[in-house]
Amino acid sequence: MNTIEIKNLDEIHEAAKAFVNKIGDHTVFAFQGEMGAGKTTFIKAICETLGVEDVINSPTFAIINEYRSETNGELIYHFDFYRINNPAEAEDLGIEDYFMSGALCFIEWPEKIEDFLPGDTVVVTIKVDKDENRILTFD
Repeated sequence: MNTIEIKNLDEIHEAAKAFVNKIGDHTVFAFQGEMGAGKTTFIKAICETLGVEDVINSPTFAIINEYRSETNGELIYHFDFYRINNPAEAEDLGIEDYFMSGALCFIEWPEKIEDFLPGDTVVVTIKVDKDENRILTFD
């Protein structure tokens, strides 16, 4: 189990670099955490670390945002399934094609579509401790 602690926003890019250094060949990442835990903020830092220069924001209303790394041309998909009412809506978007594309996929609210997640999905849990630090754990 890997653990990364973020004590304040000044440390988020260092934490994102540490995360990127540990992702290996995995491409699908399911971010779990309560509302306000920092899922979107951390995914934004990861994308910036990977060389995305576009504006990175939450895909809450669009469901999917697509980015491209300016460093290596790699595609990155950022999903937010918070507003999905049933898994069929996600299926209609073709999410399985995204997950099988080989592109990096960062997913918020994965519990809404867990039946569609590949077996090798890396679950990233973000918890807020009593001091408001963010504790990330993942395999």
